[in-house]
Amino acid sequence: MKVGFVSLGCSKNLVDTEMMIGMWKKHGFEIVAEPEKADIILVNTCGFIESAKEEAINTILEMSKYKKDANCRYLIATGCLVKRYKDDLVKAIPEVDLWIANDEYDDFWNKIQKLLKENNIEDANLDYYNRVITTGRKTAYLKIAEGCSNCCTYCSIPAIRGPFISRKMEDVLKETEELAEKGYEEIIVIAQDTTKYGIDLYGESKLAELLNKISKIDGIRWIRFLYAYPESITDKLIEEVKNNSKICKYFDIPIQHISNKILRKMNRKTNSEFILNLINKIRKEIPDVILRTSLIVGFPGENEEDYEELYDFVKKVKFDKLGVFKYSKEDGTPAALMTEQVHPQTKKKRYRKIMELQQEISKEKMKAKIGNKYEVLLENTTFDGKYFIGRSRMDVPEMDGVIFVKTNEKYKIGDFIKCKITGISGDYDLIGE
Repeated sequence: MKVGFVSLGCSKNLVDTEMMIGMWKKHGFEIVAEPEKADIILVNTCGFIESAKEEAINTILEMSKYKKDANCRYLIATGCLVKRYKDDLVKAIPEVDLWIANDEYDDFWNKIQKLLKENNIEDANLDYYNRVITTGRKTAYLKIAEGCSNCCTYCSIPAIRGPFISRKMEDVLKETEELAEKGYEEIIVIAQDTTKYGIDLYGESKLAELLNKISKIDGIRWIRFLYAYPESITDKLIEEVKNNSKICKYFDIPIQHISNKILRKMNRKTNSEFILNLINKIRKEIPDVILRTSLIVGFPGENEEDYEELYDFVKKVKFDKLGVFKYSKEDGTPAALMTEQVHPQTKKKRYRKIMELQQEISKEKMKAKIGNKYEVLLENTTFDGKYFIGRSRMDVPEMDGVIFVKTNEKYKIGDFIKCKITGISGDYDLIGE
């Protein structure tokens, strides 16, 4: 039988999907990319914010059409949305044959076998060592922890994924060694909060130590880590990033806001003075560092004064990369019950204003890169074949911009090349040769 997959949401969800693909492949199923060819379709859902929930439900309904119009016999839905709304979903979408929440993955294959009415069970749970990497020939995500214990008032992750649980360092390093042996040269370390890695197991953050040990594995060329909460970024981590040539000089720091009033309402464990001092420290120690952040506008109680403070902060700090979310009420979170909810049109206006500001900042920073030389990983080509599409150490896949490089017969997809920046393309991409 042939199985097709749709993975929605974050990179942590993608790793789960890759483990699912590995499990099906291990048991003799053929993996296909086209849903019209699949006997079984599995949708791994995200349920983090309202737009993600809508996308997940629409995708499930779209895939259900293949049960009528193509070969699909079974439709399976897994992941975070299932964890949050399983009972409602079972009633609302009867086309789905099996629902598996993310906290049921230890019993994943038992449930599959029961659906298929088979009884030759070998391994029931997903594991990291049989995953099928879907992010190209050179790049792989490395999940070092599950869950989150930060309990921000707007966020449903702790309810969906549970508390923060680190993987043992020896297990993480073993997986990394296997990835390196298979030819993966860019390792992207991920968790809901990578800077908390090891605190639950070893009594202190071990991220800097882990990155150092990963860098000593033969074959690893680039190392990234996402996401670094500001209060847990240590001097030791900054020093490791500064001095280790394999670690990309890149910090993704989700601060969400800069108003102390709003930060307290969000239950963030930091304040504006600390954030500004941290940014200045990182830039002083690592002058060529790339700083990325994510912000929320329209959080309950955010007035014009709070918003202007955030806008002025973005204008002053000039982040290299920046994403903005309009606050979304999430079921079961404290913020959803707060008074002073902000009108949707106000959220939209505030979102647009910051994004327009960031576009100008981004263009200014990209123009400054013209003439610079960077190492670039070639990952694809444009439709017309005239350009390679690549990334430098400055760019995280799917989140950041790309570099268009004129094709050359000497090079192929998967090569690391030296590239000189000659121009800019659009708001966030570069052109090189």
